[in-house]
Amino acid sequence: MSEVIECRATRRGRLWVAHEPEHGVYGSGRTLRLVRESVEDGLALVGVTAEVEIIPVTPELETLRAAEDARTTALAEAVEALALRRASRSDIALATGASVKQVKLLLARPAEDPRTQADPDSTSTGIRSSTALP
Repeated sequence: MSEVIECRATRRGRLWVAHEPEHGVYGSGRTLRLVRESVEDGLALVGVTAEVEIIPVTPELETLRAAEDARTTALAEAVEALALRRASRSDIALATGASVKQVKLLLARPAEDPRTQADPDSTSTGIRSSTALP
């Protein structure tokens, strides 16, 4: 499976429900893992073999994602400002609460408009992640 298809899943009662509009496939399940499997099975019925990434969507999760995006932007700005003041990577990490590795990655990226910057750790929170579990 080389293609990855993203599906947004919403909570309906005790079930998660997802729709993959490109192929007209729906899936549901009590867990995100089951809804992913359901969508993959539906895609197989229409001749599509792909890995499905389920993105759970609720107002609270959208608020959380927005807060994480704001934190990522603020962290990048703080790291850049401290680096311009010649603070060491370890001091920047201690001051911001980031890891030294994360500071190094932020400093290695070319300067971009923070409003268009992608979050390199968006999958580390588990909020937006594939539900491909063993």
